Amino acid sequence: MAGRSRRGFLRGAALAGAGAAVVGAGAAVAGAQPALAADAAGQRRGGKWDPDPTSLQFTVAVMPDTQFLYWGSQDSVDRTPQEESFRYIIDNSGNPDLNIVFMAHLGDMTQDADPSSFEEVDKAFALLDAHGAAYSVVAGNHDLSGDDTRGDTTYLRTMGPRRFKKSRTFAGADATGYNTAHIFQAAGRSWLLLALDWRTTDQGFAWANEVIRAHAKMPVIITTHDMVWSTYDDNVFPYESGDPENNAGLSEHGQKVWDELVEDNDQVFLTVNGHYWPPGRTTKKNAAGNDVHLHLANYQNRYFGGGGMIRLYHFDLARDTIDVETINPWVLAQDPASRNELAAELSRVSGPVDNFSVPVDFEKRFSGFDPVPVRPARPAARVLVKGTQAYWRFDGQGADGTALAEGHRVRDLSGRGNDLTVVSMPGSAADALTWSADHHPDQPGHASLRFAGGRGPVHGAYLTTGASAPLNRETFRSGYTIEAFVRMPLDWDAGRNGNASFLSRRGRAGAAGKHGKNTDPDEPVAQFAITNNGREPQFNHYPTNNTYPTTNWGHGLVELRWWHLAVVNDGRFTRLYVEGAPVADNPRRLSVGLSSLGLPWLVGGHEYAGAIDVVFHGNVGDIRIVNRPLGAREFLTAK
Repeated sequence: MAGRSRRGFLRGAALAGAGAAVVGAGAAVAGAQPALAADAAGQRRGGKWDPDPTSLQFTVAVMPDTQFLYWGSQDSVDRTPQEESFRYIIDNSGNPDLNIVFMAHLGDMTQDADPSSFEEVDKAFALLDAHGAAYSVVAGNHDLSGDDTRGDTTYLRTMGPRRFKKSRTFAGADATGYNTAHIFQAAGRSWLLLALDWRTTDQGFAWANEVIRAHAKMPVIITTHDMVWSTYDDNVFPYESGDPENNAGLSEHGQKVWDELVEDNDQVFLTVNGHYWPPGRTTKKNAAGNDVHLHLANYQNRYFGGGGMIRLYHFDLARDTIDVETINPWVLAQDPASRNELAAELSRVSGPVDNFSVPVDFEKRFSGFDPVPVRPARPAARVLVKGTQAYWRFDGQGADGTALAEGHRVRDLSGRGNDLTVVSMPGSAADALTWSADHHPDQPGHASLRFAGGRGPVHGAYLTTGASAPLNRETFRSGYTIEAFVRMPLDWDAGRNGNASFLSRRGRAGAAGKHGKNTDPDEPVAQFAITNNGREPQFNHYPTNNTYPTTNWGHGLVELRWWHLAVVNDGRFTRLYVEGAPVADNPRRLSVGLSSLGLPWLVGGHEYAGAIDVVFHGNVGDIRIVNRPLGAREFLTAK
């Protein structure tokens, strides 16, 4: 869109009706194509289009209005900025830090829709074609007029479906050719991107709805030229938008897109458009009650018509976040000393509407149309690996919320006789220990115990092995692996619940002959606990070869999340793992075995000076103790 202060232009434009027959979309998916020795313009050797389709981190690049670079009727054409951005996209498709998997142009490729302008646009996009890059385009109001029933145009002949006939990501077009579908691979799944005309009609929406239904498990991104407009003044530089997370509203056409396509299709989670400025974003709830992020990106009113600026959507499914940044590869490729002042300002745009992060719980957000299969429970026999000395799990023994009474017994499924018995602290509530259906998603047993314990005064219930249990005497001189699943509730408190063990071995360190640095003679000889320092897991133990302890510390664990914790000793050194990842504080100290006074092990109880001083608060799932070191691929969480 040309000129300033016209962000409302055409919001109220009349919409044309009618529509052609709907055509289906194929199931083409993204894949790498051989890189060419030189780009289409013969300028310089480019990178290989080679994104990693399995990485949980990937990037979708968006390029808004580049119209001021292509004004052929005025003999004002400069492909250089756009081509530099294309080179950046190509070169960084194989960069694991960026992993650019797709590029979407948001329309207004030209200022005048002149055939000579599109000839130059064709040459620029040939660079992407020559390297097999995955991309989409849409028409903007400066590329053509009317709605998607307009028939033949220079845009359609240049950038229409015929251009994508060799593209592995092209999934089809409607009968008009102005609305297209693209499927790319990222994070081990397929993603559908719909590139819609700037004035999609009823037939176009019918086609788009059909495409979404035909790919019912794919998350959907919609790109179009006109969807939301910025609701704050555009004459402030740098942009100051008040509320950076809610400064855009639906245009008239955008409202139609929402009503006809977005609101009732839960698969649509993100829309991006250009046309208006300054940039903006907002979030709306769809019919399913889920967030849809609506973003506006446009920099044509900046120096050099935006200079081929691109916005990078960095998806990180491990962090459940989309990090957004806006850069100008054309300026970044220049020698910093040679950049003029305006170009330097354009290299990176760092305002709150240009660089921001969007938290998205991808699994939860997509669960309505593509739920993650629940991993089934695994029978005990499948996880009784060689050397298992004890295996306790809590499924099949009671209904959710049922209390465990004093004296209740939980069997040791290893068959070695290390059964557990419930012990209640005097004065504790009847429901201080209950069965729970909650469990870690990768836990073999689909249940846990919920401990409602604490100190001040000491209250709750715990479990203990019998006085003659063989596990009591085991010293594990050849190594060991101890695994447990734990979860802390929101009301976990450092003062009441900190330094409480979910698994410990009774017996005072002093009584075991321990002394020296960091030794507390009244603490137990082994304790696997959650400390009061930010809910950090700690394994503090007195090995058989030392008179002082070895302590392994992990990082802080958030509440209401299940955690798999494991301690592995290979006969020499001990390592603590959180969710299969080794922690930083794993001392390189020779630590052979575990000291023993032949006393019981406790689940959920912690003693000090020979008496229970605190009971665990939270859930504890399966616990397995093995008399040899296991690799992470042998943990209870292994697939």
